[in-house]
Amino acid sequence: MNDHEKSEGLTDASVERYLERVGAVRPERADAGALRELHLRHLLTVPFENLSIHLGQDIVLDEKALVDKVVEARRGGFCYELNTAFAALLRALGYRVELLQARVLGPDGRVGIPYDHMALLVEDADGGRWLADVGFGDHSHHPLALDERGEQADPSGTFVIREVPGGAGDLDVVRNGKPQYRFEPRPRVLADFAAGAWYHRTSPESHFTRGVICSLLTEDGRVSIGGRKLYRTVAGERTERELGTDEELRAAYRELFGIELDELPVSPPAPTREETKRNP
Repeated sequence: MNDHEKSEGLTDASVERYLERVGAVRPERADAGALRELHLRHLLTVPFENLSIHLGQDIVLDEKALVDKVVEARRGGFCYELNTAFAALLRALGYRVELLQARVLGPDGRVGIPYDHMALLVEDADGGRWLADVGFGDHSHHPLALDERGEQADPSGTFVIREVPGGAGDLDVVRNGKPQYRFEPRPRVLADFAAGAWYHRTSPESHFTRGVICSLLTEDGRVSIGGRKLYRTVAGERTERELGTDEELRAAYRELFGIELDELPVSPPAPTREETKRNP
């Protein structure tokens, strides 16, 4: 970790509560195997969600506040929140961690705004360097070997980290032949992501303001709530069901994600045809 990225760190008690939250035990060494297990456990227990945006709750880029949200409030978050909290846990366990800025790549190849996404560069006790990311929703289950340029097999597909021609060192993450995001290996500090986080929680152009999402990896697939619909994927087969009443919706958040809601997030109105044309 760079000197400028030092934080107060987690107390031993906070580390134990975090590990309990994700159902993991404290590793004996900060090695690659332990990182792999922590990464997977995080994805299986802490949902990728944007509920705060639709509940009118502020999103503060502060390490302690974000760890408390994940651990004490038993909530999830989006990339800036989840990867910041996970980085704090990893550092407390002895890993060296840097924050990386990334830009999401659209289906048409368009690159998102600067600081569109946050990923993590993690160095283990043996000097191995990994791209860890528990904040991109449906993505790799395990960290990716940062310096590997060949194919990397993962339960969610085949990944490649490839250099961007003329990209001044930028790298693309590709899943099953489809580019996912472009990142810079240069380390950043948390404050650098403030503008990206502000954009994604306020702009009508951001997909996070256009709809409510809560999604979690499961042992046999994935479960998600989008608006008032429940989506389940089991062994590659996807089903969906309308959650017609408020109580059904609250129960789904509680039973599937462990999230207790006094009030429900307010979904934005469906876009008009013209808005859809402008914001495909």
